[in-house]
Amino acid sequence: MVYEKVAEVWRGSVVESVHFGVAAVANADGKIVHGWGDPAVVTYPRSALKPIQAVALVETGAHREYGLDSRHIALACASHRGESFHADLVDDWLKRLGLSEQALACGPDFPGDPEAAHALIRAGRGESRIYHNCSGKHCGFMTVARHMGWQVDGYNDLDHPAQQRYLDVLSDLLGRDARTLAFGSDQCTLPCAALSVGDMAVAMARFAAARVSSADRKASILLIHEAMRGFPRYVSGTGQPNEDLIRATAGRVLVKTGAEGYLAAFVPASGLGMALKIADGSPRARIVVFLALLRELKLLDAAAEKSLIGLFEVPVFNSVGETVGCIRPCRP
Repeated sequence: MVYEKVAEVWRGSVVESVHFGVAAVANADGKIVHGWGDPAVVTYPRSALKPIQAVALVETGAHREYGLDSRHIALACASHRGESFHADLVDDWLKRLGLSEQALACGPDFPGDPEAAHALIRAGRGESRIYHNCSGKHCGFMTVARHMGWQVDGYNDLDHPAQQRYLDVLSDLLGRDARTLAFGSDQCTLPCAALSVGDMAVAMARFAAARVSSADRKASILLIHEAMRGFPRYVSGTGQPNEDLIRATAGRVLVKTGAEGYLAAFVPASGLGMALKIADGSPRARIVVFLALLRELKLLDAAAEKSLIGLFEVPVFNSVGETVGCIRPCRP
């Protein structure tokens, strides 16, 4: 079976919907050590690749030239919610580069955080490229281009040197030339690579262990680990499951979601990498399925389980906020 049933959506005493998915767990030697479904399923990790896309920002020294700190590095890995601290940091970053928001290749958007979006509308303001959830990643690519003396315009084209530098890093982690992969266009206009769930798990495992071809690249990856561990709110948003999980595990498990029900994670201490795809693209079951996977791997201690208790089964609410069901994993 390509996909396995991974979650059920209950309404009252009846299962109303089911979600299928595939997951893979790999070690840094490139072996799949656990999983559900067929790890050969090829799909787009989308934003789950952002920590890898951020490597060049650190490896080239671009972050030092522009005085960027760990918050900026975390934001380069982010699918942020457009909260004020996200938007302010993107604005700060653009000013450091001497660029306006029009330099961002991503389209204008409202903040993903409802409170931030409502505040923007109340202030009589509209969409902005700064609020796009990928704006930090885009700032990272533009910073690399500026630092290396490359043209900033067109940084989102696959043949741009900044994208090719990223593919060097991805190739290193995959153990083969990433340029042979199929590519699509992401929602934010950057090229997105398609690879198997198993290959993504391997890349995440090598990212966890910083098993790469140079000392500079290893140091850069470790700095990204520190940024994601230290500033998880910049990687996602206030009260988001990603932030909750990173905090609950004291940064032992670092996680990055992608569009269409994708999630990747890595465990630096054990050199494990994980990739998860919900087949129908819905994100609603993703966190409960991932926590079930962590339980099977015995990667959650008692304190983490207690802290995350509300995420093992996610409530289903009606329009007045009453709990009428739950999303439950099919694994214990």
